Amino acid sequence: MALIHWNDAMSVNVGVIDDQHKQLIAMINQLNDAMLLGKGNEVLGKIISSLVAYTVTHFKLEETYFAQFKYPGTQEHMEEHASFVKKAMQLKEDFEKKKLSITIDVMDFLSDWLKNHIMGTDKKYSGFFNANGLK
Repeated sequence: MALIHWNDAMSVNVGVIDDQHKQLIAMINQLNDAMLLGKGNEVLGKIISSLVAYTVTHFKLEETYFAQFKYPGTQEHMEEHASFVKKAMQLKEDFEKKKLSITIDVMDFLSDWLKNHIMGTDKKYSGFFNANGLK
C-alpha cells in the first residue's frame, strides 16, 4: 500500500527532477511496504541504504542546476539538503547498529519531509529553472 501517491501537483516541471522525485517516492513506498509486511532487517537495511544513496544523488543534480543557473535560493535550499542527509545518515546508522527499528514515526518523517520539500522548497525553483530553459 503506497504511503505517498505522485500527482501532478508535485511536479516541478523539470522532467529529470520529476523522474527522480518519483523514484524517491517509490523507494519510500517500498520501505513502507517492507516494514508493514514485517520483512527482515536485511531487506529493510538494503532499502534504507539505497534511499539514502539516491537522495544524495538527487540533491547533487539539483545543486548542479543551482550553480549552472545561479539560483538565488541556493543557500537555503542546500541547507535543507544537508540537514536531511545528516538525519537520513543518522537513521541509517542507528538502524544498522540496531538502535532503531523502522516504525510508523520514521516513515512519517520520511514521507512528510519529502512531500514538504517537493511541494514547498522545490516548487520555489520551478519557474526559475523553466525561465532559464530547463524543462
